[in-house]
Amino acid sequence: MTPDPRTDDDEIVTWWGLVIEGYLATQDKLMGEIADRFGLAPASFDILIRLVRSPDHRMPMTRLATEAALSSGGFTKVADRLVAADLICRIPSPDDRRVTFASLTEHGLDVALKARSACAEILRRIVLTPLGDDAAALASAMRALRSVNG
Repeated sequence: MTPDPRTDDDEIVTWWGLVIEGYLATQDKLMGEIADRFGLAPASFDILIRLVRSPDHRMPMTRLATEAALSSGGFTKVADRLVAADLICRIPSPDDRRVTFASLTEHGLDVALKARSACAEILRRIVLTPLGDDAAALASAMRALRSVNG
């Protein structure tokens, strides 16, 4: 579907505002429930989800920080909290002394799997149920925007 170039400026700005407001409200609700159930802040949850998807449940710390959009210092603070909670450990690379991996501990893997499952359940309730068939279209639209603008 080709956008109508005659769409009013105010309408376009309003549409985008609704996208942002809908995302923020949904993300706040999702992360609030994850925090209540697992005691995980959004950045910690993001790190655990990225690690649970990674081969051997580990990833170089610099890459993980970049993918999580955290500064080096911000990531170090999150990683320190996750280490203190026995959710991840730091493992030096056997091949490159400059590389350190973040790796899920057994406890971290258990929490990450449970949190991922809870996240999916929450998303089914707060996104899929209200949107129905429009959920797939929303994901497709967001994938297109990421591809064009990312």
